[in-house]
Amino acid sequence: LVQSDGLKSPVAKFFSEAEQDTLRTVLGAEEGDWMFFVADKNPVVFESLSRLRLHFRDRLGLADPNVLGLSWVTDFPLFEWNEDEGRIEPMHHMFTMPREEDLHLLDSDPLKIIGQLYDLVANGTELASGSIRIHRPELQQKVFDVIGIGPEEANRRFGTILTAFRYGAPPHGGIAPGVDRLIMVLTDQPNIREVMAFPKTQAARDEMMDAPGPVAEDQLKELHIALRRQPDEPQGSDPAARPSEGNN
Repeated sequence: LVQSDGLKSPVAKFFSEAEQDTLRTVLGAEEGDWMFFVADKNPVVFESLSRLRLHFRDRLGLADPNVLGLSWVTDFPLFEWNEDEGRIEPMHHMFTMPREEDLHLLDSDPLKIIGQLYDLVANGTELASGSIRIHRPELQQKVFDVIGIGPEEANRRFGTILTAFRYGAPPHGGIAPGVDRLIMVLTDQPNIREVMAFPKTQAARDEMMDAPGPVAEDQLKELHIALRRQPDEPQGSDPAARPSEGNN
């Protein structure tokens, strides 16, 4: 809280008077205004401040529902650090082309690489997402190496596309627009399911088609799929009819 004699906050003690004056000047804060601070790693800070901003937007009615604000979001990092698994992983996907000026960072500092990615956003909702794709096999393998996929595993999982690259592939990319998302924004609906003709339930069930439903045993055998029954599942129930389980 900005007061006439300084900042009133538990974090104020970490700022000198000169730093407090600079904060007020840079933010244009006047007496009675609030300033919010979040200190943590970037993903936590970005997510927290984003939610806080949206909270006050809605609470104070700062967004004009009659204004359609469109913007392109670019310069995404190619990689990010997975705290839970302790490794680098793609921020979007592993087939994104890095910027040419960042290629040298693959061997030294991959987290600083910017990918050739682009999203179209309207009023904070993503309407389309796209990227330029890697088309050179040696570059694709370098990206695989960064995220821990060696040549043998890469060939096993992605051998078809890597072989195609060796025959020669032109530079290529694309973008995937979401028409249903656009309609959701234009009609000011809070949920995309409100603008879909036959939306699935939150349990991924299609009530119109009564799906998922039981699957015949011969169909499962034809596709080499085995269903494993849960220990607490009563005998006679059909595991194929459960909507939320990902059995293999």
